[in-house]
Parts: sequence; C-alpha cells; structure tokens
Amino acid sequence: MKDYIVRATAADDQIRAFAITSRGLVEEARTRHNTSPVATAALGRLLSAGAMMGAMMKGDQDLLTLQIKCSGPIQGLTVTADAKGNVKGFVENPEVMLPPNSKGKLDVGGALDLGILTVIKDMGLKEPYSGQTELKTGEIAEDLTYYFANSEQVPSSVGLGVLMDKDNTVRQAGGFIIQLMPFVEDGVVDKLEQKLNSIDSVTSYLDRGFTPEQLLTEILGEFGLEIHDKMDAQFHCNCSRERVEKALISVGRKNLNEMVQDGKPIEVKCHFCNTPYTFDVEDLKNMIKRSK
Repeated sequence: MKDYIVRATAADDQIRAFAITSRGLVEEARTRHNTSPVATAALGRLLSAGAMMGAMMKGDQDLLTLQIKCSGPIQGLTVTADAKGNVKGFVENPEVMLPPNSKGKLDVGGALDLGILTVIKDMGLKEPYSGQTELKTGEIAEDLTYYFANSEQVPSSVGLGVLMDKDNTVRQAGGFIIQLMPFVEDGVVDKLEQKLNSIDSVTSYLDRGFTPEQLLTEILGEFGLEIHDKMDAQFHCNCSRERVEKALISVGRKNLNEMVQDGKPIEVKCHFCNTPYTFDVEDLKNMIKRSK
C-alpha cells in the first residue's frame, strides 16, 4: 500500500481527524540511517506524526519541525515536514539497542527517557511559532497528546505505531490524530473517550490490512465520519550540493583554510537523509574565494 494521509471530520465538524499509513517512508528512513529496531520505531512514530501535523498547515511554504532532546540513550530526534506530505528526519544515536519493555515491545520510552518535545511552525511570519512540553512517557503518541492539550489547548488523541519484521525491516507503520473543536458537546466527548478506550493498537489494525480510511471508520464511524481528501506522503529531503556548500562557507575562512592545509577531500553527510557530498581541495579553495 502506498503511503498517504487522509483528512476527515465527524460529529457535524465537532471532531477533526487525520490518519496515515507510512510503512514505505519509515522503511526508507531506516535504510538511509541504518537504524536499530528501537530507533526505527521511535523515528517512525515521529515521522508519521510529523507528516500528519504538516498536513494541518495551510501554506505551501509552511514548515513544521518536531524536535526531541532527551536523556535516554537515543539522545534525540528531529523531524521536519511540509504541508504537501513530504517528511524527513534523523535520530542522534541510530544504533541504540535496548531489551524489550515489560510488555515485550520495543522500548521506545526507555530509549527516550526524560526530555523536552519542541514543536516549531514556520509559517512565513517574522518569528516562527514554538511550543514546548516535557516528555511524559517517551512513547511519543502520549507526549504529543499532552503537547496538543497544553501548548495548543486542543484536546486530542494521538495513536502511532511501527511494527518490525524479524529481519528488522518495517512491516507496518502509521497512526492517527483526532482533535476536538472548541464547540464540541459534552456527550460527544464522553462517547469518544469510551470508543478510544476500546480500540486496539494502530499496528494491529494496519497488520489486518486496514487503510487510513478504515482506521478512522473504526474509531469515528458512529460519529458520522466524513473523509474530505487524501494526499501522498513520502520521505523527501531537499538537500543539495549547493546547500551543503553554503553551510561549509558559513563555518568561516579560518576553518576552510585548515581543511585546505590538510590536503585531503572532505565528505559531508546530510543529517536528514545521510546523502554524502565530497569536496576536494580545489572546491575548498573556491569556497574561500567566495567567502571574501
């Protein structure tokens, strides 16, 4: 199944909802960064959430960044998404290995431990919007639920999941975000809470072949669900040799001169997609000329 996001409403627009299937883009991230299973699960959850939150933005140039700084062995994660279903990300320690948690699952909470989640929305204004919250569980879905309620004052339920195969490739990945509008009736809230308490994990539905539409129907079908549109989602990085050159020039002439004196080519890898860019001594000398 191709990766895509659906947008929907329910209960006469008192509820808005998003769902994604993201196995392909999470597998691409795993391949690019050679992540361990627990790092794949953590990054895959954040990529899925980032893609859906990107789809919430209105402008074509709007950018969303999710950044986690944490005390656990994974050290941190960063994901960036736009409003068109493009998402990219990386983990600070892609090789982190941990035993399963008490439920026999990949211990994402243990990999993250304590920390801070920062959400940055760059919508072309003078200053980007930035909201922060403490990690409550490190399980990412619960932390985003807490973020929406406390930083954006939007009561939400976030479900995210990544299921790995025995060969450590990604078997299933996806999630949902369900949000209550300010004018929601108390009866709708109570009924939705009961429903959310009764559903299975995201990956259990995906592994049974559920589409994003069917996932939302399972949760919101009795609320008069209306699917409005869908968009493709993909791992996409906009890095280029020119962008990396600009970054190198920004380190200053002194550092560039030291690289030239070493007399060896340098290789710079993009954080987000791990693509390598090589610059020889002549390239570095040209950068010094351009930095005057």
